[in-house]
Amino acid sequence: MGKERRLSNILKSDGRAFIVAMDHGTYSAPAGLENMGEVIEQIKEGGADGVLLNPGAAKRYAKEMLGLGLVMRTDLPPTLMAKDAHESRRTFGVDQALALAADAVIVNGGTGTGVEELTLDAIAATVNECEPWNMPVIGEMVPGGFDSPKELKTVTNLAANARIASEIGVDMIKMPYCEGFEEVVKHSFVPILVLGGAKTDNDVDFVCSIKDAIDAGVSGVAIGRNVWGHENPKLMAKALAEVIHGNASRSDIEKILR
Repeated sequence: MGKERRLSNILKSDGRAFIVAMDHGTYSAPAGLENMGEVIEQIKEGGADGVLLNPGAAKRYAKEMLGLGLVMRTDLPPTLMAKDAHESRRTFGVDQALALAADAVIVNGGTGTGVEELTLDAIAATVNECEPWNMPVIGEMVPGGFDSPKELKTVTNLAANARIASEIGVDMIKMPYCEGFEEVVKHSFVPILVLGGAKTDNDVDFVCSIKDAIDAGVSGVAIGRNVWGHENPKLMAKALAEVIHGNASRSDIEKILR
């Protein structure tokens, strides 16, 4: 029952989840996250279900996180000094997650030479370590690995990555979205969360793309820049929450955002 209780803090009773990813600080110093505590309060008011954080931030902003699910990042991204590096390195374990009262952990993975040899082993090791503690594991599956080229993120590759992660034993998957995603959902037997990708300037079209993903069968989102990088994170969070949990239409979205 421990795993089910933790998952219920992320996946709500409708089977959907709205996670805001705020783990970007191990890869850059992102504008918009200078005051993470304030942003967390805003997205909480807007209707987010949980937040994805690195262990240091989860410790620092524990008070602001009250009432939100916590997904703890367990790995570090590739070096900033090599543009062709895509392999993440598993760094933290279940001990840190338990100490922070996390509801799930997340680890990067993906297919591709030079990536899968390291990251798929890291996912398997995380699953094995977390299972005795009933700690849910989210596999972040990106064909080609962390921040890989867009051309690798095809339906065929995404479907293979989703199936591989399911077979390894993760409890949820986070991955990019593309047209035809219904085929990807068919090959997974765990819930899929889609990531938000690069910052967009068209708020309505972006939120509508999330509606398309929900209609394709995904169970929610784990979005970063397009929420905390927005001029009004609370408003963007509200629009996304209405799409994810309220099945809002495009006209509903326009009313909220404009």
